[in-house]
Amino acid sequence: MADPSSYRPKPGQIPDTPGVYKFRDEHRRVIYVGKAKSLRQRLASYFQDLANLHPRTRTMVTTAASVEWTVVSTEVEALQLEYSWIKEYDPRFNVKYRDDKSYPYLAVTMNEEFPRVQVMRGHKKKGVRYFGPYGHAWAIRDTVDLLLRVFPVRTCSAGVFKNAARTGRPCLLGYIGKCSAPCVGRVSPEEHRELAEEFCDFMAGRTGTYIRRQEQQMAEAAEEMEYERAARLRDDIDALKKAMEKSAVVLADATDADLIAVAEDELEAAVQIFHVRGGRVRGQRGWVTDKVEAVTTGDLVEHATQQLYGEETGDSVPKEVLVPALPDPVEPVQEWLTARRGSNVSLRIPQRGDKKALMETVQRNALQALALHKTKRASDLTTRSRALEEIAEALDLDSAPLRIECYDISHLQGDDVVASMVVFEDGLQRKSEYRRFQIKGFAGQDDVRSMHEVITRRFRRYLVEKEKTGEWTDGADTSAEAPSSVAAGPEPGTDADGTPGGEVPEITFTEDDGRPKRFAYPPQLVVVDGGRPQVAAAKRALDELGIDDIAVCGLAKRLEEVWLLDDDDPVVLPRSSEGLYLLQRVRDEAHRFAITYQRAKRAKRFRSGPLDDVPGLGESRKQALIKHFGSVKKLRSATIDQICEVPGIGRKTAETIAVALAQAAPAAPAVNTATGEIMEDDDDAAPATTAGPVEEPVTAGASDERRGQET
Repeated sequence: MADPSSYRPKPGQIPDTPGVYKFRDEHRRVIYVGKAKSLRQRLASYFQDLANLHPRTRTMVTTAASVEWTVVSTEVEALQLEYSWIKEYDPRFNVKYRDDKSYPYLAVTMNEEFPRVQVMRGHKKKGVRYFGPYGHAWAIRDTVDLLLRVFPVRTCSAGVFKNAARTGRPCLLGYIGKCSAPCVGRVSPEEHRELAEEFCDFMAGRTGTYIRRQEQQMAEAAEEMEYERAARLRDDIDALKKAMEKSAVVLADATDADLIAVAEDELEAAVQIFHVRGGRVRGQRGWVTDKVEAVTTGDLVEHATQQLYGEETGDSVPKEVLVPALPDPVEPVQEWLTARRGSNVSLRIPQRGDKKALMETVQRNALQALALHKTKRASDLTTRSRALEEIAEALDLDSAPLRIECYDISHLQGDDVVASMVVFEDGLQRKSEYRRFQIKGFAGQDDVRSMHEVITRRFRRYLVEKEKTGEWTDGADTSAEAPSSVAAGPEPGTDADGTPGGEVPEITFTEDDGRPKRFAYPPQLVVVDGGRPQVAAAKRALDELGIDDIAVCGLAKRLEEVWLLDDDDPVVLPRSSEGLYLLQRVRDEAHRFAITYQRAKRAKRFRSGPLDDVPGLGESRKQALIKHFGSVKKLRSATIDQICEVPGIGRKTAETIAVALAQAAPAAPAVNTATGEIMEDDDDAAPATTAGPVEEPVTAGASDERRGQET
């Protein structure tokens, strides 16, 4: 724990101008980003008596080891730079709204030849029109199902569309009149695009035109005694009205506005947003955040507008943003919103009438969201703090373990042995720092030896990173025993075969960038899945590397006992203990992550083929060979000259392929179990990619899986 006076800037060093400042910890990682109208006054507020600071602010300034700042010309520039740095560095002490990007939108892909209506989540794409967000995906599907009677736009995937075009037969929706079937040419691309534009106009609020047009056509059909068409039009009108009822008019003047409400207590805040377009509530979303600093309601509103509109431009930013409290000062935020929209944006507090009544509704939703969030045990800041304190007390640690790493070994009867490393910071998952390992030091089943290897490799990398940043000064040769594959590792964002994989940003090792580095940050506590033998193996690995400031414990599954190396008996935490609950969540997450990777490796091994053993043969040329010959069996019987006919295959490569296939034993023939007949198989297994580097950073997002027989 650092003393803020040790890095406090000298009097007169801090300029009295607008700017953005960054606090960094001892590892040069950015832990907090803020902006100020006057850098001198704002930074001085952090270096006062610690007893006068907000508890989380006090934790931040004692965790930090340095502070730096950047001067800008205006407060609007400070707002823009603060948002950019928060997105870039992901500081742990900044206000962060969880569940961002998780809400579904109704999207129309106007950037395609045949626009498609579908449910979309995540970042918005160029050329796609979005409506929402909605609280649930089923609400979108219900709305679309009603509107497809009137606007039969394509909703199928690219694969279904291509298959229908190839066979000349539309899907079921095309037969029942809920798709205009452009795949088989029932409508031209221009006619289908016009349908999609009409669909978008209706969703944007221009509904009266279509209702009146349908009613006029129904009356004309009735006059001409075309009663079946008139009945169909009547049903279409009912469908449109039902779709309109799902988003009732709340503001009579066809207002485009977003209403933001905040419910807060001393520790957390819930934000609710209603999106009103054309006077109708088109979508709703909500966030909950820990108040990691002393912030006012106006500050929370400012953070919410940054989160909402930081990536938006044009009409995605509404003309009005109604809030419960204004940021101080309000002018920079209003200028920033105006610049993003391209026209004037009003940021204000509703005072009377329908807008104030609707704001009260949004406020009630925020209060309910905060109350519901408080019931969620794992996300409660107070509960997490108590859990960390209980762990520190039970394990006799000097301070609460703010960073916990857990390791688990997984295999199937000694095959495909892998390990996982999961990270929890402040009691929450830090999925961007999850890692996975292949056990390469030996073959077979030995959990203790595997644990020793993984801990050694992970913390050897930690020492290497310390040496790169100049933190390691003992003169130890940390890389002497490290194989090249361990010392280098795969490139960030690649899977085991070296191909582009997880959503991990490219990471550099520059001294002052403040971005997360692979394996660069030590935990306060290492948890291993297992009992005393696994704990001893992990501790021995740390001792061999000269690391003596990291605590190690094991959590045994049988009785949920916590094992320490120096104690003959395990530490038994009460079943109702929040500390035990947190350790169980950490251990179970490590098990899930390990078993997911092990199953993926096993499945990949089962899909491998003889072409995988050919050196220098990439995926594209493998596919070209299979496409040319039809199967591995036919390729095996081909001559070298015939193999050379494949584009991209030279004679030397063809000879290598022929030798590799001749040495590989052909697969056993398939047998019909009913008749005993040996079946000829011309469709050998397609080639799969080969395994590659030892360690790889990944974005952990796999779904939870039940435990099987793997360990």
